[in-house]
Amino acid sequence: MGSGSPNPNSLPLSSGITKRKWGFSASDVIYHFGTSGISVAAATSITHPLDVLKVRLQMQLVGKRGPLIGMGRLLTQTVKNEGPTSLYLGLMPALIRSVLYGGLRLGLYEPSKYICELAFDSTNILLKIACGAFSGAFATALTNPVEVLKVRLQMNPDSKGGAIREVRKIVSEERITALWKGVGPAMARAGALTASQLATYDESKRALIRWTSLEEGFPLHLVSSTVAGTVSTLVTAPMDMIKTRLMLQRNTATDTKYRNGFHCAYQVVSTEGTRGLYKG
Repeated sequence: MGSGSPNPNSLPLSSGITKRKWGFSASDVIYHFGTSGISVAAATSITHPLDVLKVRLQMQLVGKRGPLIGMGRLLTQTVKNEGPTSLYLGLMPALIRSVLYGGLRLGLYEPSKYICELAFDSTNILLKIACGAFSGAFATALTNPVEVLKVRLQMNPDSKGGAIREVRKIVSEERITALWKGVGPAMARAGALTASQLATYDESKRALIRWTSLEEGFPLHLVSSTVAGTVSTLVTAPMDMIKTRLMLQRNTATDTKYRNGFHCAYQVVSTEGTRGLYKG
């Protein structure tokens, strides 16, 4: 180093080793948590009807092969038989989860990335993927009970008493551990989703800048995000379907079909074919 001004982000130690200051404050964490949670909640309120349809498509012909109902036909049948409000079943748990999950997943990403930078003195793409996967999996583990509740309500239009009564029913009939059903596939999905999104977004953005006339701005971000969303959905769809099947399985002698995520995947492929993993 030259004789210029000292780095404001470092503190000299008596042994001559330089120690960096903590790179973010509590207000930064709160800001990231709040803005992330609000943005995900806004998106959830708009896309929730699609999520309801996705869950119902994933539960088609469980353990059987056969022609599947498409999304358009399912939408028509659902609205006709249950009314338009059925497309918003489980909305409250979905909003609660989106605020907590979105806030934790995205809010923890920057701090974990900074810790990796301190530990490894690098922020390459592999470390970014690892940080994203960790924050996504950690957030999923904490919010899994709300996800179980949401899925149960989405599949039960006749549920009376709302979310509180459904939670009491799950705990009384299946024990409190039932609220963490499917947490393994859910964490794997969250980690793979975040990792694949980050990697695909960065690489597609770099390729678009190099091979097209797109420059930094909204069109570039929109195309890159679309590519990343498509790839990450294809990567995580099987894990999402397995998660849904496990969450909707009740702990009874007649309903316990899947022992764990791997057994569920094996059973689906054996009885419904490989395409069964991509229902919904």
